[in-house]
Amino acid sequence: MEQKNKNTLSIFQRPMWVSLFALTAAISWGWAYPLIKMGMEEFKIATDMTGSKMLFAGIRFFVSGIIILTFAKGSHRRFNIRKATDGWFILLYALLNTTLHYAFFYFGLSHNQGARSAILNSMSVFTVVIFACLFFKSDKMTWSKAVGCIIGFVGILTLNLGGKESGRFTFLGDGMIILNALCGASASLLTRGLSKRVDVFVGTGYSLSIGGALLMIPALWMGGCLSIVSLWGIIILLLLIAISTISFALYNKLITCNPVGKVAIYNSLIPVVGAITSCLCLGETFYRKYLIAGTLATAGIYIINKGKR
Repeated sequence: MEQKNKNTLSIFQRPMWVSLFALTAAISWGWAYPLIKMGMEEFKIATDMTGSKMLFAGIRFFVSGIIILTFAKGSHRRFNIRKATDGWFILLYALLNTTLHYAFFYFGLSHNQGARSAILNSMSVFTVVIFACLFFKSDKMTWSKAVGCIIGFVGILTLNLGGKESGRFTFLGDGMIILNALCGASASLLTRGLSKRVDVFVGTGYSLSIGGALLMIPALWMGGCLSIVSLWGIIILLLLIAISTISFALYNKLITCNPVGKVAIYNSLIPVVGAITSCLCLGETFYRKYLIAGTLATAGIYIINKGKR
C-alpha cells in the first residue's frame, strides 16, 4: 500500500525530484546577479539610464511569461478567470512580484556589488516570515523563526562593517535592494492565493508577461533602448530569460504541492551562489565580511525552514 501511495505522487511531490527542482531554481536565481550586471555592461546601460534598465528587465520577464503561457496552452491548462476580482488579484500579483520587485532590483544592482546585493536580498526570506505571522492566523511566531530572523538580520547588518572601500549603505544601492526584498516578501504572501484563482503555471505566466509589459511601456516612454546589441549580450539576455522561465515555473509549482518550508529551505543557497558567482564572474573583491554575512544569512534561513518541518 505504501508503495502504491508513492507511485501516485506527482513528480513535484517525490522527494528526489523536489530536491532537484528546488536546487535548480535556487542555483539559477543565484546566477542572475552576475548575469544582470554583465548584461548591463554589454548593452552599455549606464547607472543613470533608468529607462534602459527597465527595458532590459521588461524584455526578460515579458518573453519569459509568454514562453510559460505557450507551454501552458500546449498542455491544455485552464486559462479562464472566473471573477473580475481574480483578474485584479493577478494584476496586483504581477505588479508586486515582477514590475516593482525587479524595477527596484535592477536599479539597486546597477549601483551595488553583486555579492553584496545577493546577501542583502536574503532579507526577503526573513521579512516574509514576519509578514506571514502578522497577516495569517495559521502562521505563528516560534522560537526557531525568531532565532532564525535575528541571526539573519545580524548577518545583513554585518555587511556595513569595515572600511569605506568594502562598501557602505547607500539608498540607490542597498536601499533599492531592500525595497526589492519587501516587494518579493509581499508577493510571496499573495502566492498562496494565486493557485486558488488560476492554474499555477498560467498564473506565473500572467505575472511575468504582464509585469514585464508594465516595465517596458514606461521604459519606452522614457526613451529607454538597448543601443549596443552584441551576440554576447543576446546570449546573456537569453540566459536570464531561461532563469526566469525555469525557476519561477518550478518554484511556484513546488510550493503549491509541498509544505513551504520543505521547498524554501533551498533558498538558503541563493545568497551563497550569488556572492560566489559575482566575485568569480565580475572580478569583485570577496571581503571577509561577505563570508560572515552569507554564513549568518544562510544559517538564519536554514533554522527558520527546519523549524517548519
